[in-house]
Amino acid sequence: MADEHNRRRATKQGEPESPRVQHDGTVWRIRSLSAARQALRAREQTTQAGFTAEAIPRGFFTKHPILVSDGPAHDEQRSKVARFFAPTVVAERYTDLMESCADRLLAEADAAGTIKLDELALLYAVEVTAEVVGLTAAPVPNMAKRLVSFFNQPPFDITRPDLGRTPRQWARAAVNGLVPIARLWFADVRPAVRARRRSLQKDVISHLITEGYSDADILVECVTYGTAGMVTTREFIAMAAWHLLRDEALAQRYMAAETQERFAILHEIIRLEPVVGHLYRRAQAAFEVSDADETWTVETGDLLDVCIRQANADPEAVGPDPLDICPYRAVPSGVDQAGLSFGDGAHKCPGQPLAILESDVLLTRLLARGPVVVSEPTLGWDDLIEGYSLRDFELRLTVLAA
Repeated sequence: MADEHNRRRATKQGEPESPRVQHDGTVWRIRSLSAARQALRAREQTTQAGFTAEAIPRGFFTKHPILVSDGPAHDEQRSKVARFFAPTVVAERYTDLMESCADRLLAEADAAGTIKLDELALLYAVEVTAEVVGLTAAPVPNMAKRLVSFFNQPPFDITRPDLGRTPRQWARAAVNGLVPIARLWFADVRPAVRARRRSLQKDVISHLITEGYSDADILVECVTYGTAGMVTTREFIAMAAWHLLRDEALAQRYMAAETQERFAILHEIIRLEPVVGHLYRRAQAAFEVSDADETWTVETGDLLDVCIRQANADPEAVGPDPLDICPYRAVPSGVDQAGLSFGDGAHKCPGQPLAILESDVLLTRLLARGPVVVSEPTLGWDDLIEGYSLRDFELRLTVLAA
């Protein structure tokens, strides 16, 4: 493959690109998009194993968190929260908020002269997510710090017993995880819950109260929605901007395009640069996955590692030049234009319409300010979400707001 057709920036050193399906003991590495979809859609045979789901105690909650639940209970949860993330609802309810937030943050950047896009994107993503969830009791910058601190976790290996952590690392993980959660409860969640028990709103917390969730249940769901809405959108905005600012033709096309074409460009960028690089499932019953002319049997207890970066660049599924940016590329029937970047099957991310609109609103306003790259972002990796991070992405705005 020619280098000029490889535009991927988030490449993890030492991460294999093949074989398409690899079996090593009780672990399956799946890099074929077709086989990956089969694994993610095996709803009767698998359960969530990513995001340390299997280490979360089952008896503490009256309703298991949506991110790590499975089966009919999960399906019911998903169907009830879907209305908050439907494309029409997202556009009608949150576009004005996104636009005003983006304009305000960029106006503040005018006065400063330069901005760190990853920091601005963090505040923007947290403010929008807070409105959707209902976490509106505390200043956004303070809540953003609490959410970010939750990711200060020791490394782990999901394929190893006890995640490969030492007792000392587990102790550190407990402190680094529970302290931010406690702070989030007292500063953000509890005040929001109390306010909504007095007067329900059109947000997730009000929905959870109506559904009879306990305070502990609501807290965990707020952490789930807050961190998911923050980290994925923050990183993607920075990554999309990085591509647009280093490809003048693509940036010009993006700025001249109508909404749907801009969305197509963003879907193609996130297909190429999925924020979450691996999704994990645990087999609860034997089932088969196939790729081309081969079929394999996954046994009960096996761990399936769905390698999103590789599956999204599978030429058998997304066509020639899979590492190039080609909006509206032909993909098989039923495959999202974003590939598997938002997952698939029962645990497919419901926030896709929100994330794409949110990113588009900020990026169109940012590019209109004539940004110039002062400092390229530093690429890092996060074990908890199995994804990339971009930090210290400094820009100078050359066009002031009218």
